[in-house]
Amino acid sequence: MQPPARSALAKARRSAVHLEMRDSYTPDDPEFIAWQRGKRLVPSDQASWWGGWHDVVRGAVARGVVVRRVRIVSEPISDYVRYEYDGTFANIAVGEAVRWLPRRRATDLALPGTDFWLFDDALALFHHFTGDGQLDEDGREYAGDAVRVKLCADAFAAAWRRAVPHEDYRPRVTLDPMPT
Repeated sequence: MQPPARSALAKARRSAVHLEMRDSYTPDDPEFIAWQRGKRLVPSDQASWWGGWHDVVRGAVARGVVVRRVRIVSEPISDYVRYEYDGTFANIAVGEAVRWLPRRRATDLALPGTDFWLFDDALALFHHFTGDGQLDEDGREYAGDAVRVKLCADAFAAAWRRAVPHEDYRPRVTLDPMPT
């Protein structure tokens, strides 16, 4: 069975937007662990990073679906956000637009309490995570009611206007302390 976001994106007709607000996700992800150990994706070696998700996004974009993502991040950014930043070229390669919003610039925005996808301004998919960044066992919640859909649409629009396009974003990072 396809993951819910993949299935909903495959059915989208006009738009799919994703708001991410955590500084860490699935810390036991093998790809993240490999990145921590020094593995880096090579944009020119598409076969090494292309996956099923990329096929779905590219297919949606080819159908005319506008796919956008905003990542609200703390700065200096976490290792996990650095990992996401390093791999964002793949999102862009398949036609997704990605922007970054430092958390300090989002303090006056009304945002839902969790990450979400919004498809065609009609269906929201909320992702509920545990405290350590794992998707909760019942962590996916669809909502089509007008109140929550409008909250998501307004939140995403406000974040998108304020966020920095990926190509212009220079994340603030903490350098490893000097050895004593």
